[in-house]
Amino acid sequence: MSKRIQAKYKIDRRMGENLWGRPKSPVNRREYGPGQHGQARRGKLSDYGVHLRAKQKLKGYYGNITEKSFRRLYNEAVRLKGDTSENLIGLLERRLDAVVYRMKFVPTVFAARQFVNHGHVTVNGRRVNIASYQVKQGDVIEVRQKSKQLAIVLEAAASAEREVPEYLDVDHKTMKGTFTNIPTLSDVPYPVVMEPNLIVEYYSR
Repeated sequence: MSKRIQAKYKIDRRMGENLWGRPKSPVNRREYGPGQHGQARRGKLSDYGVHLRAKQKLKGYYGNITEKSFRRLYNEAVRLKGDTSENLIGLLERRLDAVVYRMKFVPTVFAARQFVNHGHVTVNGRRVNIASYQVKQGDVIEVRQKSKQLAIVLEAAASAEREVPEYLDVDHKTMKGTFTNIPTLSDVPYPVVMEPNLIVEYYSR
């Protein structure tokens, strides 16, 4: 289970943005941060603060993944050919929990991590219970037969809150989808502006 499952909206309030574009986000009602001093005027961020905020925002969006896991993905993005910031987005979107969330099998990325960890998902017919598993182009992701009628799955699939992006081919009747290609930053439907280039600068200091 995600360590932040009961406190996900604190991430929204700390960032001052509705990270997942959800109507229930407290940022829609209170734009100031959480806690006793949340309404105090925020000073202008330093360059370091701007870079750190960009990293925190992207980490938070994917279920507040640990620094160790995030740094590992960044190091992999550096090793790959091409633009490091685009590679980082591609690696994040290839996480199995992110793919399950994008396919609208569950309502939130936090629920996706728990859903995968509990063994409700198969990749190419084989059960995978590791949320950070890297999906490859052409992989088929499916909700296990005994899990297809779970209320959380049916409600997420029917929700009009968000759309399935074009780099995924999904059939909600069979609860099965294919990861057709690795997306670039412009392909990913983030509700807020993400700046992975600032994260590259942060780690390159």
